[in-house]
Amino acid sequence: MNTFFGSIFIEKEKLKEAEINYPIKLEYYKIINEDEFIKNENAKYGIKIIKTEYIENETKTEDKTLRYLSNSEQKVEKILNILKENEVTPIAVQDVICDFLKKPIFS
Repeated sequence: MNTFFGSIFIEKEKLKEAEINYPIKLEYYKIINEDEFIKNENAKYGIKIIKTEYIENETKTEDKTLRYLSNSEQKVEKILNILKENEVTPIAVQDVICDFLKKPIFS
């Protein structure tokens, strides 16, 4: 089950620096893996990021899902907050998560 966590449009200044002249929206979702939840075991949580580019008469989307990040809903929500604040895209999310695993930023 996917639960909407939040969305953000990438700042115009950042887009201008990258010579992108159209809006880009990022959406963040918390995933609750229902199989584990239904069995009354520890629910395992994950994330999903969807990037939508609004190019003139066309809409282009890209997404990335990481299903089993943690048994802790609070940790996954912290991760989602960091990803959203830093406008992390689907293509970069796996590297960012690997960095989280190298440095224990969650206590």
